Amino acid sequence: MNPVAAAARDDPLEGALLDGRYRVATKIATGGTSTVYRGLDTRLDRPVALKVMDSRYTGDQQFLTRFQLEARTVARLKDPGLVAVYDQGTDARHPFLVMELVEGGTLRELLSERGPMPPHALAAVLRPVLGGLAAAHRAGLVHRDVKPENVLISDEGDVKIVDFGLVRALAEAGITSSSVILGTAAYLSPEQVRDGTASPRSDVYAVGIVAYELLTGRTPFAGDTALSVAYQRLDTDVPVPSTVIDGVPEQFDELVGRAAARDPGARYADAQEMGAELAAMVDELALPEFRVPAPRSSAQHRSAALHHSQIDHHQMTDPRPRPVHHPTRRLTRGPEDWTAEPDAQTGDESQEMSGQFAGIDLIEFALERQRARRMVLIWVAVVLSVTGMISAAAWTIGSNLSGLL
Repeated sequence: MNPVAAAARDDPLEGALLDGRYRVATKIATGGTSTVYRGLDTRLDRPVALKVMDSRYTGDQQFLTRFQLEARTVARLKDPGLVAVYDQGTDARHPFLVMELVEGGTLRELLSERGPMPPHALAAVLRPVLGGLAAAHRAGLVHRDVKPENVLISDEGDVKIVDFGLVRALAEAGITSSSVILGTAAYLSPEQVRDGTASPRSDVYAVGIVAYELLTGRTPFAGDTALSVAYQRLDTDVPVPSTVIDGVPEQFDELVGRAAARDPGARYADAQEMGAELAAMVDELALPEFRVPAPRSSAQHRSAALHHSQIDHHQMTDPRPRPVHHPTRRLTRGPEDWTAEPDAQTGDESQEMSGQFAGIDLIEFALERQRARRMVLIWVAVVLSVTGMISAAAWTIGSNLSGLL
């Protein structure tokens, strides 16, 4: 069996049409509650990312409420640092979210490929991340799961934060029990670990941990289990990055220290305040502009390669003949295109011509050409007649000129 066809059969959703509109192509990544696919909006002929919820959560009303809330709230947010949400729907047992497809990879993949970042590269990553989070915070939303896996980098160098699947409006924070810890252990704030509560300062804490990891190449806490990693931050401060790796400016030590303070009141109030502080640091240190590169070996790139190989395989194995288009032959026809010599009297030329050009039926062009030919013949006859009359009059006058005199 062809390996491309075998890969497509591994996932029953690949090739499916969701809600009669969204064609599922190849898988990009799988998480704890959903799978993200490359897809196509067949109505707009636009590539999209499809986040399809695991079917086992179909009966979980709390999860469905959170999922639907994600679509409604995030779709209203507009910021270059946020992945756009286009639509949501439910098809049989698969609720799904339709998002902007970012061709590139994740910050996690970039960190794995290149290792720790210098300060100017870190600033280039954090600026759009903080900008996107600031837009969410102004709307009363908390991301709750900021981590390198949820930061996407496009092939054009755009940085966007994604996966607001755990976002909830602050007014509806009671949807999930406070004893449930949402998010990834390495980036959780102390208050999320302690009682499950979260605020914009919780997102700021996570950004501080991400900044520490990008500067040093590792997270500040380690342990045998996710729970042990999470609980360490209750009693332990995040180390200063410069004690782990050389070359970190003092200003970045202070940025990480304040963002990742154990006491929420000691942190930046929200992403907007942290972003303003970062901008001032960039100016103070005169850091150069930097275009963040997309990871070369990413799950998204592999998914795109598989998708294109499937298209090529389908084209090679499709037995149907391919239509050959000759877009100019309908206006520039050669002798071989005519079955018989056109007859201006019988209108055969107008009968052979069909279709439109510039919104006008081609038959109109043929009729107009016939009328033009007739007018030329009429004018030639008129000119010849007038010329003949003038010549006759001149000859008559010349012949009788002596008699007239």
